[in-house]
Amino acid sequence: MRKTIVTIATLLGVAPAALAAGNPLPQLRPEQASGLPGSAAPQLRAEARTKLRAAERRARRSAERRRRPAHAKRARTRQPGAGSPQLEAIAQCESGGNPAAVGGGGQFRGKYQFTTETWAAIGGAGDPASAPEAEQDRRAAQLLASSGPGQWPNCAR
Repeated sequence: MRKTIVTIATLLGVAPAALAAGNPLPQLRPEQASGLPGSAAPQLRAEARTKLRAAERRARRSAERRRRPAHAKRARTRQPGAGSPQLEAIAQCESGGNPAAVGGGGQFRGKYQFTTETWAAIGGAGDPASAPEAEQDRRAAQLLASSGPGQWPNCAR
């Protein structure tokens, strides 16, 4: 990037530090292109402007990504169904919201107290209580959508 800025700045006849600092493109005067061959000067200036603007856009986007708040990044990756009021109420009632909960003498496992048979039927593998919370949320939303709240008879009223 630095080499590009220096090259473009040289072609435009301005200080590289001014361009690197994010200052806007200067308006060129004919005498600034005096060192360039006559017919090539306008084309080189146009190419230099295009490259510089592209570099400025990339730098701006990169800076915007770094400034984006952490909660905005998390909101984009949130699983559908996770956080629905009905599922939150079920999880609170079943396990107190604990994804590693085990109840019913070991028969019911995880945040939504899945049986191992139900867990396997909705595509889960292994122990529901060992699965990541996001997967438990996703599978519970899937189960709620396909079978309704009857899967949690004591908590989904």
